[in-house]
Amino acid sequence: MDLAVVWFWIVAALFVGYFVLDGFDFGVGMSLPFLGKDDTDRRVLINTIGPVWDLNETWVIVAGASLFAAFPEWYATLFSGFYLALLLILLALIARGVSFEYRHQRPEAAWKRRFDWMIVVGSAVPALLWGVAFANIVQGVPLDAGHNYTGTLFDLLNPYALLGGLTTLLVFFTHGVVFASLKTDGDLRERARRLATRAGLLTIVVAAAFLVWTGLAYGTAWFWGFAALAALALVGAWLANVRGREGASFTLLAITIAATVLGLFSALFPDVMPASNDPANSLTIANASSSEYTLTVMTWVAVIFLPLILLYQGWTYWIFRKRVTRSAVEAAAH
Repeated sequence: MDLAVVWFWIVAALFVGYFVLDGFDFGVGMSLPFLGKDDTDRRVLINTIGPVWDLNETWVIVAGASLFAAFPEWYATLFSGFYLALLLILLALIARGVSFEYRHQRPEAAWKRRFDWMIVVGSAVPALLWGVAFANIVQGVPLDAGHNYTGTLFDLLNPYALLGGLTTLLVFFTHGVVFASLKTDGDLRERARRLATRAGLLTIVVAAAFLVWTGLAYGTAWFWGFAALAALALVGAWLANVRGREGASFTLLAITIAATVLGLFSALFPDVMPASNDPANSLTIANASSSEYTLTVMTWVAVIFLPLILLYQGWTYWIFRKRVTRSAVEAAAH
């Protein structure tokens, strides 16, 4: 198989890893106003992702670096054309990371409240804008003959893209709330399960609308297959949550996200950045990829290091697999 095609799917897999892992981090962050009755509840929620959030976030760095090396033309068009949107994502991620480290540095309630809201906003903005960005990539954007984006930030905020953003926002929120129920106990666990049930219904409706719109406008046979898998997994996740099976629900939501991302990439294939104004200006796998030698070197690097990264991350999750309890958090404060 052509190495450029292989790397197209490797990039897709890296974004699957990022959205599955950092997606539930976003969801936990967004859940603070809904589940955090007091400071202890909020500390419990933050501690559920405390050991892993920064490790999860590195997947976007790996995905971006792989995109830069394997498809430099795609990277250049994407990061220049979507500059303001990606800058907002970066600033939100910085605010969220700073808040995790600073909220406990002073005892005042107002101090903690400000950083809690930075966590909420710093989680919601990327969750929304990543969906907007990927929906625009699939839909296509105006490009000139040099593959430069000729639109504005507001052109990216079209109805289809906003529906994509709302879909990722709700899916990540639901995934995060299910993770909170999986990692907590007592009343907080039960409230998280009930919230996931309510949020899950809205998520199913919005996600179904987005998948159907995408399929009718841009779908391929492969897309419809992935979309069906995503839909079945999402409904199954909701049913599992209703029955109190948080582990199964969390896993099925991860499958939902993975199938959706792979479906979007299959709808995109063989383009990487379609031009909505003139198909001749579109970026494809063939005209956006690096040389065969570069891709060969990258493949060997991926074969050696990607399994090591997966083993290390799996080990981290295993070490911190236990539930976070209010009593443990309260004891650590004294």
